[in-house]
Amino acid sequence: MTNIGVVLFNLGGPDSLEAIEPFLYNLFSDPDIFNIPIGQKLFAKIISNRRAPKVQEEYKLIGGKSPINEWTELQRDMLERMLNENTDYKFTVITAMRYWKPLIRDIAKEKIFEDFDKIIMLPLYPHYSITTTGSSFNEWNRYYEGDNSKLIFINNYPGNTLYIKALNQRIDETLKKFPEQIRDNVQLVFSAHGTPVSLVKKGDPYNEHIKQTVKAVMNQRNYSHDHHLCYQSKVGPVKWLEPATDTMIEKLSNEGKKHLLIIPISFVSDHVETLFELDIEYRHVADECGIENYIVMEGLNDSPLFIDALKEETIKAIKNKK
Repeated sequence: MTNIGVVLFNLGGPDSLEAIEPFLYNLFSDPDIFNIPIGQKLFAKIISNRRAPKVQEEYKLIGGKSPINEWTELQRDMLERMLNENTDYKFTVITAMRYWKPLIRDIAKEKIFEDFDKIIMLPLYPHYSITTTGSSFNEWNRYYEGDNSKLIFINNYPGNTLYIKALNQRIDETLKKFPEQIRDNVQLVFSAHGTPVSLVKKGDPYNEHIKQTVKAVMNQRNYSHDHHLCYQSKVGPVKWLEPATDTMIEKLSNEGKKHLLIIPISFVSDHVETLFELDIEYRHVADECGIENYIVMEGLNDSPLFIDALKEETIKAIKNKK
């Protein structure tokens, strides 16, 4: 039987308040996000030390740690079980995180990869960006010393039908939380993690992938509601993709649209940017500008449809390489 390894890439998140500063250090040390030719390690040390206290306060409000690690482990376990329903192959799914444990640089060195006939590189980022999938693959290539001919890279899957169905299932579940009489008037607000505009100009396809997903979601639901796309998590003074999510909330309120369903479109599990930024920080914005119903959609998390999408992408990648 063909022995297949699947490496499930994700961001990772601090698993305690004490882990926040080293997590941030790893993030700011990433040359694919902050390309500083000289002194990047020093830059990372200074800025992670400065930002850690503020970020700790955010994490305290969501339980003192990131849930992304638990959700990723659950997704890993579900995927491994689903994949092994296929009797043509024996699958082992292994998690590799970019900025926290288990770190990609440690996983890539493990001897277990010698035992696999093929190794699937599967990011938990449906939309390709050099800052996410690209960074993870680059980190893997820096530390993996095995047979490169075994590696099969899955770069993106923004239009996977099962992934789109999983998003629509979550949207429909969330719509039921609104009072029945106003459900048809709910605004679907897709909030994606932003990127600097300079990345787009360099050809990074992330934003086009996001737009592809939003279009597919709305097509599948026959444009059931008004919808809007905006961007969150801006860092630094440079120009980022617009409109910003908080600006969009204010704009919709000013237009008399008071019922918002916030859809975290670029994340496949809940973490600080959904639980704090969207559900706490921007809820204050919504309250201040008179939004009457503000509900943030749960991440895909343990969605069987989403795991089925990952399974489909994995099997397709193997068959395409035969």
